[in-house]
Amino acid sequence: MDEAPFKLAQSAADHIARATGVETHDIALVLGSGWGEAAELIGETTHTLNAADIPGFLAPTVVGHVGTVRSVLTSSGKRALVLGARTHYYEGKGVRAVVHGVRTAAAAGVKTMVLTNGCGGLQEHWLPGTPVLISDHLNLTATSPLEGATFVDLTDLYSSRLRALAREVDPTLEEGVYAQFTGPHYETPAEVQYAKRIGADLVGMSTALEAIAARHAGMEVFGMSLVTNLAAGISPVPLSHAEVIEAGQAAGPRISRLLADIIGRL
Repeated sequence: MDEAPFKLAQSAADHIARATGVETHDIALVLGSGWGEAAELIGETTHTLNAADIPGFLAPTVVGHVGTVRSVLTSSGKRALVLGARTHYYEGKGVRAVVHGVRTAAAAGVKTMVLTNGCGGLQEHWLPGTPVLISDHLNLTATSPLEGATFVDLTDLYSSRLRALAREVDPTLEEGVYAQFTGPHYETPAEVQYAKRIGADLVGMSTALEAIAARHAGMEVFGMSLVTNLAAGISPVPLSHAEVIEAGQAAGPRISRLLADIIGRL
């Protein structure tokens, strides 16, 4: 693989270390739609950086995402890096930009990568506001963050150990397979049925590419989705981004507390 994206990630990690005075971080979190409040609950934020000032990071273009990178001291004494500046594939910046945050986290010493998102649900009993553990994914973007002859085993990509730990916090948590489409348009009802038939329970526009990059970097991956709406054709009403934001805001306090309790056990 070309070393350029990894050198850029190292530069970003070095910038974060200088700006925060924290040489290494233990955990990193990408907080998607609805999950932002967790940053306040996992511990004390000691430093907040403007993501656009960090090499390789871009200001977010999506409503509901913040443009900061935080260093948080958890109650257990670990250091968490909260990446609020997620770049989506549909923004047209390339796959390297999409996974730059993950690679920066790895360069900063992170061993556990937590990926969250807001998504469409394919199971009718998962009402908006339902948190679901990601057990596996379908990468429907027709691309990969890995370049050249780079072969990585994804058999247990979403850590079964961490999912079991999460169920110790909340035994009612269900799990499912997440399908990443490219976006930015929502899926058609036919695409949703296609995804369901090949094994998907959740559909969205993020996470899978980041998870692959995290596994390649040697990190243990924990993924969780917030069902913000029923997917097209399953939902009786048209989809809208405002609905996604509204559902995330309504569920935010509850799911953020849940995630913070899980992080406390990592």
